[in-house]
Amino acid sequence: MAKPGIDGGASFKLDRKTVEKNRRIHMKSLCSKLFNLVPSSHYKISKDLLSQQTQISYVIAYINELKERVESLEKKKEALQLQIHSQLPTSSDSTFPIVEVRELCSGIVHVTLISSVDRNVMLNEIIGVVEEEGGEVVSASFSTLGDKVFHSLHIEAKIPRVGIETSRVEKRLKHLIIEAREDGRDK
Repeated sequence: MAKPGIDGGASFKLDRKTVEKNRRIHMKSLCSKLFNLVPSSHYKISKDLLSQQTQISYVIAYINELKERVESLEKKKEALQLQIHSQLPTSSDSTFPIVEVRELCSGIVHVTLISSVDRNVMLNEIIGVVEEEGGEVVSASFSTLGDKVFHSLHIEAKIPRVGIETSRVEKRLKHLIIEAREDGRDK
C-alpha cells in the first residue's frame, strides 16, 4: 500500500514550483516594462544583449538623473520666483494695481492683472467685466506670490467682427479695483 502523504506532498511541491516559476516570469515582465521606460539614448547597446541586472542598473541611473533634474528645476523655479518678487513693487507702492490688456490677434485678448492681497478683486468680478464688454473667457487663472495676486485671462470676442475694445476693458478693470478698495476689501 502507498502511504497517503507521499502523493499529496509531491503535488504540494509541484504547486510551489509552479508558483515560484510564475512569480519569476511576472518579475521578469515587470523589469522589462520598467527598462522600456528608459529612453534608448541612455544605453548604447541593444537591450537584448543586456542582462537583467545591467538593465536595472540603467534604470537606477536614469531615476537618479531625473531626481537631479527635478531638484535643479525646483531651485531654478525658486530663484525665478525670488527674482520676480524682488522686481515687483511692494503693495504699499502706488503702482498697484497693474492692469494690462493686450490684443494678441483679431478677436483674441490677454488680460494680466496684478494687485496686492489687501486690494484683491475676485476672479468672477473680472470675468463679469470681460463678458459685459463682449468677451468670452477661454481660460482664467490666478496665483498668489507673497503679497501679490496675479490674474491671467485669455479672452475671445463673442462676435469676432466686432472684437473687444481693450482700452475700455482696461479702464473698467482699474475702476473695479478702486471700487474694491472703497468697499472695504482692502482690510
